Amino acid sequence: MRENDGQQFGRLPATDDDREVEGRPSRAAVVDFWQDRYGIPTATWDDYTFWERGAGKLWAFRGDVPSPARIQGLGMAVLRTGGEHWKPTTNAVQRFGGLATDCVIELNDAEARAFLAGRDQELPRWNGDWGYLIASHELAGESEPIGVGLYLHGELRSQVPKGRQREL
Repeated sequence: MRENDGQQFGRLPATDDDREVEGRPSRAAVVDFWQDRYGIPTATWDDYTFWERGAGKLWAFRGDVPSPARIQGLGMAVLRTGGEHWKPTTNAVQRFGGLATDCVIELNDAEARAFLAGRDQELPRWNGDWGYLIASHELAGESEPIGVGLYLHGELRSQVPKGRQREL
C-alpha cells in the first residue's frame, strides 16, 4: 500500500478492492454515502471523478485528468471523511442538495436567518436521523439547500463556514 501524499490530488479507486492508498475511500463508497444518507441518485455522479487531497478531503471534478495531479484545486470540495462521520461541504450541499430526499430539514424564515448567521438553535421537531443534515429554505416557491447542519439532542448546529455566515 502507498501512503497518501497531501500535496497532490489522488483519484479515488473505483472499489475498495482497487485501493492502493491505505484508508482512502472508494468512488463506490462515496456515491453510496450520498445515496444512502441523503437519497441523492447515484446517476448524479456519473460524469464526475473523485479525488483526495490531504487526509480525508474529497473533491468532485466533472471530467478527468491523469492521477496523481500536482495542482492546487480540482473541481469542488464535496466531503470530509477524516472523522468518525463523513461531513458534506457547504458547496456540495448547495450544488447537489436539491436532489436530496432524505435528511433534509426545512427551515422557516427566522430559522434560516439564524442558521446563516452561524447560530445553533433548538429544533425538537426533527424526527429523522441525527448527524449531518441538509438545511433548506423556501425561495421563490422552491426548497433550496442553504448549508449543512449537525443535528444532535434536539439542536441544529449550523456548520456554515465563518467566512460565509451572514446576518440577514
